[in-house]
Amino acid sequence: MKILSLFDGISCGRVALERAGIKVDKYYASEIDKRPIEISIKNYPDIIQLGDVTKITKEMVGEIDLIMGGSPCQSFSNAGNRKGFDGKSGLFWEFVRLVNELKPKYFLLENVKMKQEWQDVISDALGVKPIEINSSLVSGQNRKRLFWTNIPNIKQPEDKGILLTDILEQEVDEKYYLNESQIKTINRNFGSKGKTINLDDGLIEKITYPSRINKKPLNIKSPTLVAAMGMGGGNVPVIIKNGRIRKFTEVECERLQTLPDNYTSGISSTQRYKAIGNGWTVDVIAHILKNLNLPHSANHNQSAS
Repeated sequence: MKILSLFDGISCGRVALERAGIKVDKYYASEIDKRPIEISIKNYPDIIQLGDVTKITKEMVGEIDLIMGGSPCQSFSNAGNRKGFDGKSGLFWEFVRLVNELKPKYFLLENVKMKQEWQDVISDALGVKPIEINSSLVSGQNRKRLFWTNIPNIKQPEDKGILLTDILEQEVDEKYYLNESQIKTINRNFGSKGKTINLDDGLIEKITYPSRINKKPLNIKSPTLVAAMGMGGGNVPVIIKNGRIRKFTEVECERLQTLPDNYTSGISSTQRYKAIGNGWTVDVIAHILKNLNLPHSANHNQSAS
């Protein structure tokens, strides 16, 4: 297949195609962030990098079998500026432009849960309704996302029953442990928004420094990984083990996105966390793409829900 991946990031789509057993003849990638491009090239030197999505034309790529991408979510997300299509998320229209110009056999668009009115605009533009899939079914991470696609017969993945404890590294470097100053900063800036996972007694806790901790039993899944994983943030999980507090390692974050261990190695830790948080949960995408192996005809007006 000839693939065009828009907003490609670290090429999670390429990993998913491989995992789904789909032969890739050419993989064109549109990405402008230098560090994710480095990761993509490290893992897949044959990827053809096209750069800015607004500059891509039919003459550059020819016939395409599948266009896929996760257009920017910043102005759709509850954590973003909520400007909708007037913000960075308006780049969604480049996805629509290229689907209309290139007329691929299949398309797949991913984005966050959003206001119904924005969701309806996307559905009208692509001619399909989205299906919501939570990464928790295939990983140790809660990550609800919407997928618009004309790949037929998409159903929910089977629940693999993976918990956070299944992916954690047993021994981690001292640099991942937080000192008292860092803990105070987390609580001063984010208060009860910070999510702490206590592995000693199987509870998720909200830190209120230094000792007031509210507990309630939960199945242990990581909160949604975000681009700020390496820099701190209101939804960045922190792990308590043996009375000490630490952040996730880069490898643990890769595992939560079902990426291979050390897939993002070669760039700084901060950039690794950012790239992983901006990426896809690979096994969710592979689950969707496996239906490409079934005999059928593409139909842009087919509902995916």
